Amino acid sequence: MHKRNQIIVVVSVLILMGVLLLQPIKGLINPPSETEETSGTSQPTLTLESESQRAKRGLNPAIIQEINELEDKLANTTDENERIELLVSLANKWNDVNKHAPQGFIYEELASIRNQPEDWLKAGRAYGAAYSAVQDTSIAFPLNDYSIRAYQQVLDVDPDNLDAKTGLGAAYVRGGSANPMAGIALLQEVVKIDPDHLEANRSLGLFSMQSRQFDRAIERFLTVTAQQPDAESYFYLATSYENIGLNREAIEAYEKSKQLAADPTLNQFIDRKIEELSN
Repeated sequence: MHKRNQIIVVVSVLILMGVLLLQPIKGLINPPSETEETSGTSQPTLTLESESQRAKRGLNPAIIQEINELEDKLANTTDENERIELLVSLANKWNDVNKHAPQGFIYEELASIRNQPEDWLKAGRAYGAAYSAVQDTSIAFPLNDYSIRAYQQVLDVDPDNLDAKTGLGAAYVRGGSANPMAGIALLQEVVKIDPDHLEANRSLGLFSMQSRQFDRAIERFLTVTAQQPDAESYFYLATSYENIGLNREAIEAYEKSKQLAADPTLNQFIDRKIEELSN
């Protein structure tokens, strides 16, 4: 299962890099238009049922059957402890296949039962991951709104929770908010308190790339890779080096990304990049 998740991450990185540098963050470079500011007024209402059906498309029939059996049991029990057990099992099952929208709704229900901020935090992360994987904006923007709502639930109880502030800040920026700088300010507040905060640095690095501030992106991804070296972060670091002409550093970072991913798709792409930068 780990290898399947890794392949999905690699493919996602390549897709993201195809659009990341072409689309400035709304409001950071150009002020949002009236249409953009009001685009969320007619968003559809998503549910666990609708996102479960959507997430099942293309899955292995055996996995779909496992999920259906868990959902049937959940629909037919009123015992609180059994519901918690089934909800946790469903959340884990969706995580195994990298389908995060249903997870968000599941963690919301767990939060309503257990009254634990950690469940809201997991819901926010799941909605955020689902947002990043969806191309249809009519679905993506509601997911981002749900992410914001979940993180705010955490902060209502624990105003100093840095993970929730990080998630909320990232959601404000990526969702085309009329004031994305409020999100950047939240992320900067987190790294001021905790300079090594992994997700805050990762988010600031991505947003720096998107606004073509590659020198700042390099600083952020150096902080990330020093703590948690992974193929994705080294890939972003390499791309940032490449965009400011530091070819030797870019090659080294691409090589590290290749070693950590050990995936043929990414390896072929990186080999072409290294050949280009070496000439």
